Amino acid sequence: MGTLWFCLAAIVITGYVLLDGFDLGAGIVQLFVARSEREAGQVLNSIGPVWDGNEVWLLAAGGTLLFAFPALYASAFSGFYLSLMIVLWLLILRGISIEFRPHVDGPLWRPLWGTVFGLASAALALLFGIALGNVVRGVPLDQSGYFFLPLWTNLSPSGEVGIIDWYTLLAGAASLFALAEHGRLWVVLKTDGTLQERTRAFGAKCWPGSVAITVLMSIASFSIQPNLLKQFRSHPWGLIFPAMAVVGMIGMRVLSSRRQDLRAFLASGLYLVGMLTSVAFGMFPNVLPSNTSQDISLTIGNAATAEHGLIVGLTWFIPGMALAIAYSVFVYRHFAGRVD
Repeated sequence: MGTLWFCLAAIVITGYVLLDGFDLGAGIVQLFVARSEREAGQVLNSIGPVWDGNEVWLLAAGGTLLFAFPALYASAFSGFYLSLMIVLWLLILRGISIEFRPHVDGPLWRPLWGTVFGLASAALALLFGIALGNVVRGVPLDQSGYFFLPLWTNLSPSGEVGIIDWYTLLAGAASLFALAEHGRLWVVLKTDGTLQERTRAFGAKCWPGSVAITVLMSIASFSIQPNLLKQFRSHPWGLIFPAMAVVGMIGMRVLSSRRQDLRAFLASGLYLVGMLTSVAFGMFPNVLPSNTSQDISLTIGNAATAEHGLIVGLTWFIPGMALAIAYSVFVYRHFAGRVD
């Protein structure tokens, strides 16, 4: 049951990244492609009906981790307390910027909140990548399963580590580029005219950088976390996950150049799924590795709820996620088409 819940948690987190990822990316792209308040409004209207529903998946991911792996939840939320508070404030800023922007039609009011939305979205994309980098690298767990990390130390991913080092910054940059590309393809899909063409051109310029930083992060990940190489060597079938990322990355560029916008957006989703499932596969059975001793890492064995609780939990998880999926399908079908 622990393995099943590990997979379910990975699926829910991936679902959040796929859905709220293009919200974040649209906010980032808006800073670069919108030349007027009308165009900024088009970008925001493209996500307006769905952004709050997408964030339900973040709550679902947190609830899944709390129920299935309470030791991980307790350890991570204490060790990453400062980072989580920053994430909370950025989520609040994104929400209020969308809600406050249309209330006053002034020369400063709308540009101010549009900029706040874009910067908060970029900061969140960066922080989520840094958080994933910390999980891959490992944290200094003690025997009781707790740890504390300063914001930074000497920027080295070994020894006395901090939340920020060169590797976690690299992971953050990869997340920033990936979600910006995901959001860019969403904006292209939902808009038309000069805004669409400008957004398409912006993506063509960013794609080589996204490829380069993905390759660099992948190489660095295998050198920093030995369990990744061990997993792929002992289970070669797992190479299907990075292959998905490669196909998605190439598909984004090829399909976008052919103006097959929906397929290009789906290819971006495939890239994100491939990257996240590669991480999950490479980390298994760890849920939070130790960078000091693998023997005290949190795993599905020592961090999971009791077997009976995991079985009973399926009775609320299945209908709950079915409702979330049904709601998402309804909203996306109802608000299909390009933004007016």
